[in-house]
Parts: sequence; structure tokens; C-alpha cells
Amino acid sequence: MKKSPSDHFRGISPIAFEGRSSSNPLAFRHYNPDEVIEGKTMSAHMRFSIAYWHSFRGTGGDPFGPGTIQRPWEKGSDPVSVAKNRLDAGFEFFQKIRAPFWCFHDRDIAPEGKSLAETNKHLDKVVAHAKALQKATGVKLLWGTANLFSNPRYMCGAATNPDAQVFAYAAAQVKKAMDVTLELGGENYVFWGGREGYETLLNTDLKREQEHLAAFLHMAVDYAKQIGFKGQFLIEPKPKEPTKHQYDFDVASGIAFLRTFGLEKHFKFNIETNHATLAGHTFQHEIETAAAAGMLGSIDANTGDLLLGWDTDQFNTDVRELTLAMLSILKAGGLGSGGFNFDAKLRRPSIDPEDLFHAHIGGMDAYALSFKIARRIIADGKLDRFVADRYSSFDSGFGRDIERKKVGFRELDALVQKLGEPKPRSGKQEYLENLLARYLH
Repeated sequence: MKKSPSDHFRGISPIAFEGRSSSNPLAFRHYNPDEVIEGKTMSAHMRFSIAYWHSFRGTGGDPFGPGTIQRPWEKGSDPVSVAKNRLDAGFEFFQKIRAPFWCFHDRDIAPEGKSLAETNKHLDKVVAHAKALQKATGVKLLWGTANLFSNPRYMCGAATNPDAQVFAYAAAQVKKAMDVTLELGGENYVFWGGREGYETLLNTDLKREQEHLAAFLHMAVDYAKQIGFKGQFLIEPKPKEPTKHQYDFDVASGIAFLRTFGLEKHFKFNIETNHATLAGHTFQHEIETAAAAGMLGSIDANTGDLLLGWDTDQFNTDVRELTLAMLSILKAGGLGSGGFNFDAKLRRPSIDPEDLFHAHIGGMDAYALSFKIARRIIADGKLDRFVADRYSSFDSGFGRDIERKKVGFRELDALVQKLGEPKPRSGKQEYLENLLARYLH
């Protein structure tokens, strides 16, 4: 491991793998980044990434109160110098938690200035520092993105804003964010339409706004070609909060949008667990929907609280849920250039720097354990054989003709007149849930 660039987390050593029997709270029990499985290290399989906006810009604030978390590296009068010092702390953490990647929004890493030109100058200075830190530590950029939702100018959206000047400003901001993502070797670029939706249809031209959003994304595709950015574009769906109705509601609506406007060849999906919950879906459902369309790209690794109707962004340690997700991801062939980005934040009372380690250790161990369990399930083959047998009537005869579109209603009507009533067959859900439980315990 290369030397950490700073000493903000004094007293905490790089997190070691100590195995299942370890009682050390600052050690991995399941995630061994150096373990080799099928010719690849666990680090290469999992591609864990740290979300800079939560881990190093999060303050513990919520809709009912200001921040509770204060970090020593936030002190200073010059915002650019503070931003660089914050990055030093970030890269020290990335190294000590043994995460190979990080992710950021443009406004996470550098302060806004009084004009776009000044803002870009701030960003250039901080990006140069980040590039040096990446080189010194070996940590890579999983993806970059632009914050098109926090500034008041985006109160009515960015690419879907009714004001053409706001649309233009958003385009200029994304242009710069793509430039710096390329500069830092980012393997993906994410579009999250945090305010691309509406509060009321009384003042909204829905058709026009969706056409503007499509035009914006086409411009991004064109610009990527102009600058030689070959990374994967990702759409991150979210159904609500802050807007009442967001256009990228879930993966299915996102697929429909991309196909409607001829963008499906250029985009895949960055799926967040908490957003799936808010859309009324399971995490696995969203993964399967994207995978079925060949559009599974990356994962924002978190969870929500089912008793709360908003985006709580908690660290996910539910091994059952994650095992089901891993089954679908592995069967889809993995995430390609994507990874598991911990888009999760500490709870409001978790104010110690050490809490950052506890949170990520729990998440990384849970995903690693789920990865291993899912591999055992696939190798055992019982679940796959059950599903294959359940659909076996489509493997031959008239079932195969149905799938090959060789029969129609007339032929099937004649067939049913001859065969009569189908024989009911149990789905055996309880048996399958018990079978899954045996792998988990």
C-alpha cells in the first residue's frame, strides 16, 4: 500500500482482514481485498467506491436541524485551501479503508465563485490536487457528475428548466464536469436529475420538458465524442424527493425515455437501493429490470428506512437483500466499468471520525459476504434448476413456437380445445425462501 497523503485520522491504521472470528471493530471479517477468486482479487471484483459528498461533505444535517458533525480539516478562511485539505483527509481515508475508487459531484470538491469562470478556476486548482493524490495513492475515480440541484438557479430544474438561460448554464456546468472527469481518468459519468421533474402540471409543459432533457443528453453524448471521453454514461433513477414527480422515476421509465429519444445505446443505469424503495420496488427488481435490457451499469450501495418516506441513505448490512442483489448482478455478468459506491451517510449522532470507518467496514463486509454466498448459490444450481424447470414448457413444442413467434391466437385456440384445462403447478415460494435461508445461516 502506498503512503497516505496526510495524517488526519491519527491512530487508525489501514483496516486489516482478520476473518470471521475477529472481534476487532476496526477490522474486516469478510472483505479481504487481496483474496483471489477466479483470477481476480476481491478488490477487483467488488470495486468499492467512497461517496465524497456524504463522507467528506456531510454534516449530519437533516430537514429538522443543522449539522452536528465537525471535522478539523474544515478550518480555514480560504475555501480553495480548505477544499485541498479536505481532499487530503479524503484520500487518507480511501487508503485506510482500502477502497480502490472514489466518486464526486463538482460542487463537492470545489467551492462556487462569483461567476462560472471563477468557479471553474477553483475547480481546476482542486482537480490538479486530486490528480496528484490519485497518482500518489493509486486510488481511481469511478465516476464524476455535476450538482445541478443545490444552487437556487436550479429550483425549477436544470435541463428541464423553463428558462433557456438556466438550461445553458447547466450545459456549461456539465461540460466542465465532463472535462475534469476525463482529466482524472473517470471510468463513468453519472446524470442524476435531482430536480428534473415538476411540482404541479398547472405551470408545466411536460412534453416540452422531456424533449429538452433528451436534447441535453444528446449534447452530452456529442461532447464526449469531441473530447475523447470513452467512459460509460449512467442514469440514476429516483422517483420523488425533492420534486413530487421526477421524470427518471425508476429503471423501467428510464428505459422507456432512453428508447423514445434514441439514447439507449449511450446510457446504462446507476441503481441506488434507497431510490428503488422510494419507487415501490425492491433493489433486486431494479437490477433485474436493467439487466434484462442490457443496461446494468453501477450500484449506489445504501439502503433506506422502510418506516420513513424519504431518502435516508443508510449503510446497508442486510445480507439477505444484498445476496439477492448479488445473484442478479452475477447472472448479468457483473457491473463492467461500474462498482459499488457507498452513497450512504453517517447518522446524525455519529460524530466521531472513527464512525466513518465503522460504517464502511460494515457495508464492505456485508457486500463481500453476500458476493460469496451468491457465488455458492449459483455453483450449487438448485435455484437456477428450479426456475429452468418452471419454464421448461417453453423449451419445446408449442411453447417454443410461442417464443419464436411461429404461432398465433388461432393455432393456440385450436390447441387448447384439444388439450383442455391446464394442470395447476405450485410455485413453491416457501420452499425456495427456506432454501435461501440455509445459504444465509
